[in-house]
Formats: sequence, structure tokens, C-alpha cells
Amino acid sequence: MMAETNGPLQNSNPLFIRGDVGLGKTHLMHAAGWYIKKINPNRKVVYLSAEKFMYQFITSLRNKDIFNFKEYFRSADVFMVDDVQFIGGKESTQEEFFHTFNELINSNKQLVFSADRPPCELKTIEERIRSRLNCGLVVGINATTFELRLGILQSKVNDMNMCFSNDILEYLAANINSNVRELEGALNRIIAYSKYNNAEITIDMARSILSDMISSSNR
Repeated sequence: MMAETNGPLQNSNPLFIRGDVGLGKTHLMHAAGWYIKKINPNRKVVYLSAEKFMYQFITSLRNKDIFNFKEYFRSADVFMVDDVQFIGGKESTQEEFFHTFNELINSNKQLVFSADRPPCELKTIEERIRSRLNCGLVVGINATTFELRLGILQSKVNDMNMCFSNDILEYLAANINSNVRELEGALNRIIAYSKYNNAEITIDMARSILSDMISSSNR
């Protein structure tokens, strides 16, 4: 594990996580960053979205503070950028990202990126960046199974100290299969409806208030 070593994972630098919207890339990156800090508190872990990287870069240029910007990111032990596809078409941001990437990789630091498609399909990102993103380990997050969706729902319900019958959770897991965000949204909708209407949570209620989500998910 990269959390348990002082350097990057062998043959896995950069680590590139590919997955469709809502499959948990951001949660996975947050969990990895948290775990690294827990195991090795002295390591500097920098996590941010690609949009935030771009915003901070533009702000540093506007404020004539580019030196501190470079120093902050290039001193990271672990550099994690989520949804890297969003730097596509942003020439100056890509230029800075490219040099930050090179500086960190040459300093033997761990890099972790995520996107909604593999590096070779990031057509609006420069070829030199795509080739670097593709030179480590590319892993995919696949669509969830019924068992995993049911486990996620059970965990959420337990965390909220709420009582749901198994038939309701199984109904959600079987019918909301597009992504985890929609699954959690369906659960939250049921809970909100129950609270605001002081209504018992039943399978008939779930079917009624989720009819639009389920018809959309099953198209």
C-alpha cells in the first residue's frame, strides 16, 4: 500500500482511476487520502478537483503569487486530482499541470488521478499529458452489483440509526442501478417524505414516491 511506504507504489505511478459518474471515484480518493494520513501523518497529501486546481492557478496568476502556488503543489508527497478531464481545453492550466506532474514524478512522489474515461479518450487534453497519465496503472470502477447496492443501503441506514424493512432496501437495490449517487438520493427522498409527512415507511410508499426515478433508471 502507498500509505505504508515512503515512496510511490511500484509500477503504479501515476495511479489512474476510471469510472462513470456516481460510481464512487471521489469517495475512493478521499478514503485513500485519509488512510495515508492516518498511517503516516507526516506525509503531505494534497487532494483537490481539477476545477479547483484550475481556479487556484488562475487566482495565483491574478494575484502574482505563482511561486507559492508552485511551491504548495510541488512539495506534496501524494498529489491527488479528481475529475482530471475538466482541465481539457484549458491550455495554460494544462501547461502548469504538466510541469507539476513532471516535478513530482521526478521527485519520486505518488500521483493519483481520476476521470470518467481512460487517459487515451481524454481528447481535449494534450497528448503529452495523456501519455503520462497512461504510463502507470489504470484501474476501472465497474457498475455496482445488486449485493453491493444492498450493502451500501444497509450501511447508510445503520449509520442514520433508522429502521427499514429488507423488502424496501431490496426494492431500491434492484431498481436504482444507474449509480450510487442516485441510490443514496432515493433513500434520502424516502426519509424526507416520511419525516415531513409523519408517515410510516412502507414498500407502497417507496414505490409511489420513487416512480419517476425508477422509470428513468430502468430505461
